[in-house]
Parts: sequence; structure tokens; C-alpha cells
Amino acid sequence: MNLTRVRYLKRDHVARVTLDRPDVLNAMDLRMHEELARVWDDAEADGEIRVVVLTGAGDRAFSVGQDLKERARRDAAGTPPSTFGSRGQPGWPRLTERFGFSKPVVARIDGYALGGGFELALACDLAVASDRSVFGLPEVRLGLVPGAGGVFRLIRQLPQRVAMAHLLTGRRMDAATAHAYGLVNDVVPADRLDECVDGWVADLVEAAPLAVRAIKEAALCSVDLPLPEAFTATYAWEERRRGSADAVEGPRAFAEKRPPRWSGR
Repeated sequence: MNLTRVRYLKRDHVARVTLDRPDVLNAMDLRMHEELARVWDDAEADGEIRVVVLTGAGDRAFSVGQDLKERARRDAAGTPPSTFGSRGQPGWPRLTERFGFSKPVVARIDGYALGGGFELALACDLAVASDRSVFGLPEVRLGLVPGAGGVFRLIRQLPQRVAMAHLLTGRRMDAATAHAYGLVNDVVPADRLDECVDGWVADLVEAAPLAVRAIKEAALCSVDLPLPEAFTATYAWEERRRGSADAVEGPRAFAEKRPPRWSGR
């Protein structure tokens, strides 16, 4: 896979995806979105991959979001303005709109997570941040909207007035505040960031892969359903898990007092 804006490494059931434009704080241009789409397709299709770690190159930023210099050039060339979502644009569907992406994604955040970078983090299943990380959606100060889901996810993941305050003013929040509101799972010193991320990754890899996917799908698809409907809905990954060899292997391994051997089938 020929990639110039993204680094992609697969090893031991883990895909590590790195936004690789540290000279511009990992701002995302159209080429990066195109490359990321190929990466997400590959990670989803690879049966050996159980978890994805998403991070930014360098120690200054996860990502500061959209490459605004590119956006200004496109505006000058008469490109129609964007709005919510990325349909019809390079890289669609982006991670922020891959609602059926089945594998857990862990955001490893060190430094700025602003605009589209924050929106990427909000779309991940788990997030770990260094204590020097900073979060924010500054679009309102630029005449833009957080079109990659920031408007929709922040209001769901924070108390309403807190979310509205940040959406309408573009104010930033530090890592401790993000942790207090549950936007990140852990905040640690930068020199312990990889250790903390690897701990979460190890737990995810150890878990039964079909069960992980079934739980992720059921949790996210049912969150807005009345509870009786959540129980009776059909979840594709749960159907696969229920009839799988792994559903038998787990209890058997427990009874035999040995580690389970997951096949993913």
C-alpha cells in the first residue's frame, strides 16, 4: 500500500495507524483522507486484526484537523463549501462516518486534538491522552461548523450545557477536564502514554474477537432504542458470535482451566 500521509503497521493482531504530517501538526488534507479510507478498508477486511490504534506523528499534536491552507486554495478555486459529513469527498466514508466499523479503535492522543482531530478522537471507542493534550472545536471562530460529527457526538458525550459552551465558543479544554467528563479513558504523563495504550490494547486482544465486535455493534446500535426494542433487535455480529466456535471455546477453556484459543470463527 503506497502511503505518503499515513503510516500503517500491522503486527500481533494490532493495526497501528499514524497521521504522518508532523510539520503541520498532522493537519488532514484530501490526500490523507484518501489514504485513510484505504487503511480503514484494509483493517476491517483483515481477519487477523482485532484492534486499531490511531495516533499522530510527533509529540505536538494528534491532529489539528482540516488543512485550512488547502481549504483556502479550494475556496479560491470555486470549490463548493462543505457541510456535515464527507459524502462525495475524497476518503468517504471517513472513520467519523464508518458507523459499522466493527473493530475497536483506540485513540492515542499527545498534544493538540483540535477540529477534525478532536472529531476523530470522538469517533474512536477508547481514548488515552497525555497530560499535555488539549481538545477543542474552533470551527465557530472560522465561520465553519464541526462537520465531521463534532456537533453530533459532543452533545451526546457531554452534558448539554457543557457541550454547547464548547461548540458555540470554540473554547478549548485540557486533558484533565476531558477525563473528568469521560471523553478520554485515561490521562497519563507523556512518558507513560505508550505503556497505558498498550495495556488497553493487550486487554482488547485477549478478549474474544467476535464477542468484542458483537458488543460494540449492539451497544452503539441500541443506544437510542427503547430498552425492550434493544433486547429484540437483530445484530449481525451477535448472530455470527452466537453460532461461532469461539462461543463454545470460552466456557470450555474456563472449565479446563486453560487460556482460550480464539479462532474468530
